[in-house]
Amino acid sequence: MFGKIKDAFSNLTRKLGEAVSNKELTPEDIDRVFDEIELSLLEGDVAYEVVDMLRELLKKELVGLKIRRFGNAEGAVRERIAKVIGGLLAKGVAGKDLVDLVREGPKPYIVVFMGVNGVGKTTTIAKVGYLLLKNGLRPVIVAADTFRAGAQEQLELHAKRLGIDYIKGKYGADPAAVAKDGLIHAEKAGLDAVLIDTAGRMHTDRNLMEEIRKVVRVVRPNLKLMVLDALTGNDAVAQARWFDEAVGVDAVILTKLDADAKGGSALSIILSIGKPIMYVGVGQGYDDLKPYNPSEILNKLLGQ
Repeated sequence: MFGKIKDAFSNLTRKLGEAVSNKELTPEDIDRVFDEIELSLLEGDVAYEVVDMLRELLKKELVGLKIRRFGNAEGAVRERIAKVIGGLLAKGVAGKDLVDLVREGPKPYIVVFMGVNGVGKTTTIAKVGYLLLKNGLRPVIVAADTFRAGAQEQLELHAKRLGIDYIKGKYGADPAAVAKDGLIHAEKAGLDAVLIDTAGRMHTDRNLMEEIRKVVRVVRPNLKLMVLDALTGNDAVAQARWFDEAVGVDAVILTKLDADAKGGSALSIILSIGKPIMYVGVGQGYDDLKPYNPSEILNKLLGQ
């Protein structure tokens, strides 16, 4: 994970360390070194806009850096780079864990999951259900995607495996009505949370957006979670922006982080998304949903 990007930052640190060991760093020094490693970042799937942002922020932080004779030049450069990237990664931290939100929020706590087909939304909902169960909370999973063949069966299978209440409607039924049925069930059964799946046709489908808007109007969710695929980079950022404009996105779950060997796509999403990242998916097991931890990602990037 993050192998290609780690190598690029390692080269950046080493070359800037060599430059600053001879003299005070200038903007030209940083541009020259960054030009040398820019291709490695792009080949590692870091988006152009993220590469440019990193260049400018690192320039502000590093210009004028001087090292005392026999000082640790590379260590000083690494510290400055870690400060910049760590600050960017920290912006993605969510205020509270979902478990705490459910415990402290109104009952039942309503979560609507959004995302295009293929991002791992169904599995993610099951993982969230398992997380709540593990923490002594009782959710219901609601299959309000009445469009995609197999969507309800997949969720139902997960719900049965986990022993979680499950509500569905007929294919072609009004998704908002199914979502409302799930909410009513949770209220009657005294459940803690309602986890609502929604359809995931392409995010440019205006009918889909109107469908999700209606679900949101009817159930008035406490949280709208966007599920994004770490492998899709700029496309994931575009999806999040589209959904945010159309429906509103409160936070993000980033799936398949373990599959992004280069690391650039995931890094681009984290630095560009402009939304809190609540969890990251790191495998197919129900336990493979981890709170977003910027320190862990920084360690993987810089090898600290």
